[in-house]
Amino acid sequence: MLGFRLVNPAVESEYGATAIQVLEGLQAVRKRPGMYIGSTDARGLHHLVWEIVDNSVDEAIAGHCTRIDVTLHTDGSVSVRDDGRGIPVDMHKSGRPALEVVFTQLHAGGKFDHKAYKVSGGLHGVGSSVVTALSEWTIVQVRRRGLGEVYQIRMERGELTQKMTVVDKCAPEDHGTYVRFRPDAQVFSTTQLDYDTIATRLREMSFLNKKLRLNLTDEISGRSDTFYAERGIIEFVQWLNRTRQALHPDVIEVEGERDNIHVDLAMQWTDAYSENVFSFVNDINTHEGGTHAVGFKAALTRVLNKLARERKLLKDNEEDLQGDDTREGLTAILSVKVPDPQFEGQTKTKLGNSEVKGVVETLVGERLSTFFEENPRVINIILEKAIQAQRAREAARKARELTRRKGLLDGMSLPGKLADCASKDPALSEIYIVEGDSAGGSAKQGRNREFQAILPLRGKILNVQKSRLDKILKNNEIQALITALGAGIQETPGPKLTADAEPEPGAKKKEDFDLSKLRYHRVIIMTDADVDGAHIRTLLLTFFFNYMYPLVEKGHVYIAQPPLYKIKKGKTERYAYNDAAKDAIIAELGGDEKVSIQRYKGLGEMNPEQLWETTMDPEKRTLARVSIESAAAASELFDMLMGDAVEPRRNYIMEHARLAKNIDV
Repeated sequence: MLGFRLVNPAVESEYGATAIQVLEGLQAVRKRPGMYIGSTDARGLHHLVWEIVDNSVDEAIAGHCTRIDVTLHTDGSVSVRDDGRGIPVDMHKSGRPALEVVFTQLHAGGKFDHKAYKVSGGLHGVGSSVVTALSEWTIVQVRRRGLGEVYQIRMERGELTQKMTVVDKCAPEDHGTYVRFRPDAQVFSTTQLDYDTIATRLREMSFLNKKLRLNLTDEISGRSDTFYAERGIIEFVQWLNRTRQALHPDVIEVEGERDNIHVDLAMQWTDAYSENVFSFVNDINTHEGGTHAVGFKAALTRVLNKLARERKLLKDNEEDLQGDDTREGLTAILSVKVPDPQFEGQTKTKLGNSEVKGVVETLVGERLSTFFEENPRVINIILEKAIQAQRAREAARKARELTRRKGLLDGMSLPGKLADCASKDPALSEIYIVEGDSAGGSAKQGRNREFQAILPLRGKILNVQKSRLDKILKNNEIQALITALGAGIQETPGPKLTADAEPEPGAKKKEDFDLSKLRYHRVIIMTDADVDGAHIRTLLLTFFFNYMYPLVEKGHVYIAQPPLYKIKKGKTERYAYNDAAKDAIIAELGGDEKVSIQRYKGLGEMNPEQLWETTMDPEKRTLARVSIESAAAASELFDMLMGDAVEPRRNYIMEHARLAKNIDV
């Protein structure tokens, strides 16, 4: 094919050798931070903390660390202290102290061979230096056993400003590393570290490293927590299932090692319909699964089918259980330790080592077969659950076929109440899911028809946390949602390890949720600022999390932020989105009784122009993007809020009541 390109000779001539830049030292990190930490938003900000904490955890995996202290300081900095061996302070072959090399040079570390660390999460030697590069300042102090001295270095935005110096004396037996840094506001859109996000991560690390104590302290709020798990991932499963009804009392554990690959698996079935299977490699959460997850799934499906046939629970003319059937209601943690893991990128979300699949599949298959033979009551309960899931899957398949014939799953027959936008480019299009016809009418009139679509919902959608797919597909409002978005629906609920290296043996091709078919890249939930509106918002999020998980995972779901108040004095009208803003506006307008205040309880109280100006205009609006830092924690929260167990929900509400805002009494 012949192609043509328009060229400006003057511009073209400027591209010569002088245009090629070589970024020295840590300049590359500051120039392109997203390449190293994924983003410069809140997620990337917290990634800095994970890099330093993971280094300390690697010391624990190696058997040299029993305690890690994380502190959020009043000046916006964060510190991580451990009682590990301490980073080496002797001279490196480059002629500089090893401590300086680790924190100021990319691809420098002790994890490239297996002399200092048999296994570790940090493999590229960039974690510590990336933190240095993206922080306003970083201070590192090291104590090495037998030296009796405290060594310190300091960096500012990647540059060494204090060479390694002895700053204090300590007991000869003291050892450990202390890192304190303040994230750079020139790099990050926010430098406000979130206590709960860090607490979730540390809790997870405590489960994955039994008998490791992790302490978290916030000097500003005074909050503090200690995370410690005597039995490791067994307690992880128990914690995740505390809002569910377990089908058997004890957590099943498989642990063993082959070919220098250590496998640790804990699992327990519940009466829930979703699966909660989470995989880790060297304590790194592999969100997209990989060969270890494939090996586990294959072993579980094969063992349960074999036992179901032997016990005549499956007839000769009945098809085998599929993997989704065997994992319905299962909560499982799979943690493997691999000497040379091959990850996809620095953010490490998928394992690619082919040899790990065989090790996991063989070891898990053997150990599970033995356990189930010795515990016939447990296997009978599990098989009964799986066979019920198989029958429900068949009912759901028929329901899907019926709805597909009506064009409800492929977007071919759009719902009549959808006011679509003119744009056919999903990247430029957005859809507002609006509560009620009244608000829907205002939104339809006030929107920009070029790129904004409106879908009004009538009443509250079904609570999908308590229903199987065949019942869900009969709900009119959910049908309208699926059809409007156009990307289909997951066959099974919950987070999925969608990028496994290969399908399970015998698995059939599924018509599942396909993010590439999404018709709008911004799905915006817009509900009233009252209790009913909050409930509808939660029901929608529950549906998206369970049956359109990639939609949430990839950041396509947003929550509109309509104003709470209209404040008027004379011809001046202002809008306030919270109580603090309301008080500030009142004071600015003089603060007398001539100021009128209208509290919006429903979107329908605003006319189309007001709704556009305050909530829908991209130039003025504020949207809250829904993100998931930990799928395990998110799944547990939805179970707590929307599941059958009342007591955990009551306790959660009482614990978090102080955080509630804008309550109508």
